[in-house]
Amino acid sequence: MAVQSNGPPGCGCKGIRSCLLCERGGMEAFAKCQRRKYRFTFHPTLGLAVGDDSSSLNGWTFPFPGVFLLDEFVNEEEETKLVNLMDSDEWKPSQSGRKKQDYGPKVNFKKHKLKVGSFSGLPSFSRLLLNRMMRYPLLKSFLPVEQCNLDYRPERGSAIDSHFDDWWLWGERLVSLNLLSETILSMSCDSDDLIQLHHQSCDPVTDNSDSLCNFHADDTQFLCTDNCSVKSTSDNCQRHVPYKDIEVAIHLPRRSLIALYGDARYKWKHGINREDIKSRRICSTFRELSEEFSHGGNQEALGTELLDLALSFQGVPV
Repeated sequence: MAVQSNGPPGCGCKGIRSCLLCERGGMEAFAKCQRRKYRFTFHPTLGLAVGDDSSSLNGWTFPFPGVFLLDEFVNEEEETKLVNLMDSDEWKPSQSGRKKQDYGPKVNFKKHKLKVGSFSGLPSFSRLLLNRMMRYPLLKSFLPVEQCNLDYRPERGSAIDSHFDDWWLWGERLVSLNLLSETILSMSCDSDDLIQLHHQSCDPVTDNSDSLCNFHADDTQFLCTDNCSVKSTSDNCQRHVPYKDIEVAIHLPRRSLIALYGDARYKWKHGINREDIKSRRICSTFRELSEEFSHGGNQEALGTELLDLALSFQGVPV
């Protein structure tokens, strides 16, 4: 379905969304008053979000589960081939300065209506990608029925607002391939609840040290150094901050693959800020069906039809 844009030709923005094309065209720029957030960076090897050096929470950490990140999921030659194949098809204007190619069923998320529409399957070049994903335990059973390619360019002011992907239609795992340039996936949470932080100077231990403090609800214990002063009080190892005051940056290297699941899928919103697009970027996101459309679900028959069609790998953009 064609996007009804409020902006000039080549712009797909509508509603409150805007890009550099429509802002330069005279549309009112919507000022977004964002509260100042504490910046954290996700460390894949640790599974932790760590306070940035420039933040007043430098040195404070908290577990950030639900992120699976693979460097060099495709090589440079494969990347070039994939981009050339995508560029051989039309890129349609989308919102916030993006362009898109959709391979998926026709869906009305507000009315919870779904039908095959003109969907003819995932593109042929994605067969290799899916087979490679399934080598990893987390993605062994991952069977996508939708692929969305997004084209980001700094000259268009491309971005995507923080959001949750739909829960009614799409399943737990969201998988994205990042091509042509590195970027940052920004994670945020609107909850007023407090998140418990732990200071890096308190290191995990397994012995019966005299200098222990508890971090997790499961009473996991940490050894605190002199800087932590836990011998006086365990509060020096802990601090509480509202979720809504925190933003976590996940650095996505060029040619990397990321999967979001669990808390990273259902508790934290994800988005791409305009300032984090330095050069052309293409993202291919793959989505699986929710339980309602899977085995034993109320709409299993429709889900099976869509999955068989998707995995024929004969698709063209809808």
